[in-house]
Amino acid sequence: MRATTRDPLLDNAKMALVVLVVVGHAWTLLPDSDVTAHFYDFLYAWHVPAFVFVTGYLSRGFGYTRPRMWALFRTVVVPYLLFETALALFRIYVGGEELSGLFQDPHWPMWYLAALFFWRLLTPVFRPLPAGLVVAVAVSLVAGMYAGDTLDIARVLGLLPFFVMGLKATPERLEVLRRRPVQLAAVFVFVGIWVLTTWTDSWASTEWLYYRSRYDEMGYGDDLSALLTRGLVLAVGTLGAWAFVALVPRVGGWFSRMGAFTLVVYLFHGFAVKGADYAGFDDWADGHAVIAFGITTIGAVALALLLAWEPVSSRLKELVDPLGYAERHVAHAVELAVVKDQVQPGLQAEIEAVAAEEATALR
Repeated sequence: MRATTRDPLLDNAKMALVVLVVVGHAWTLLPDSDVTAHFYDFLYAWHVPAFVFVTGYLSRGFGYTRPRMWALFRTVVVPYLLFETALALFRIYVGGEELSGLFQDPHWPMWYLAALFFWRLLTPVFRPLPAGLVVAVAVSLVAGMYAGDTLDIARVLGLLPFFVMGLKATPERLEVLRRRPVQLAAVFVFVGIWVLTTWTDSWASTEWLYYRSRYDEMGYGDDLSALLTRGLVLAVGTLGAWAFVALVPRVGGWFSRMGAFTLVVYLFHGFAVKGADYAGFDDWADGHAVIAFGITTIGAVALALLLAWEPVSSRLKELVDPLGYAERHVAHAVELAVVKDQVQPGLQAEIEAVAAEEATALR
């Protein structure tokens, strides 16, 4: 396979994961129930680790070069600043919410861009480090004692092992996960996670799956028990991430093509979910719990597919990457100017020759 060929496995994985992000966020509109909580805990036990793992794998080529640093600023920092502002204004002036710590404490889905910025900067450090994954696990365990909310550093460090795991992965190692026995084992892994998350609150709590709170904030005074719980959550997340990659289809088509627009889906879906909240969908869902679960899930999937649909995403991506949009149009204008300069002399000579012929014919 040539280096320029997109692997449908990765595009399918990215698109499936961002669809699950939208579904998970939409489920927060539903009333509390044991069934909804079980689905939610099952999803969050592995899909964020899987997302970070795939992100790490796709970040392996990052380095401290001028083009890479500019791309990091253009595609991560700028969207973070724009959409942190836009979503905050939407929540304040449309939803009447009160927010604080803008930019310093990323709000809702914006944490992932802040985390991605730091993970990318750590890539040249951890990728060549022989014991990088061991170090990342140690950092995650210790971070639960001290890390705070500023730029969601607790999540940056807590989820670091999954990112480093992706950095250390290779195409050959991913192919191992694609073997038939491993795929069969992956099914049992998901069954096991489903069973385990039936009793999430008895061995941890949903808050552990966010990797955002210190151990003492979750009521753990004994550091050893907290470290063991964080270790268990990391292990479950790792097995779930591997199982997901093992089962993702490697089939090209409309779904895999949507994988090129996952950032559009990620940044815009929050407006729709919050809009449904402000419109009172949660009040209606309280009285129609069963049907609301189905409508919410189907609606979330439809929303993700709509945002990634090329006629929509091709326009929204300009808002996600305005500097890239400007660069492309400047480059296009320069290219047209160069072509014009090259064509103009020949075109002028042709015009003069035709004029001469017409003048001769009129004599």
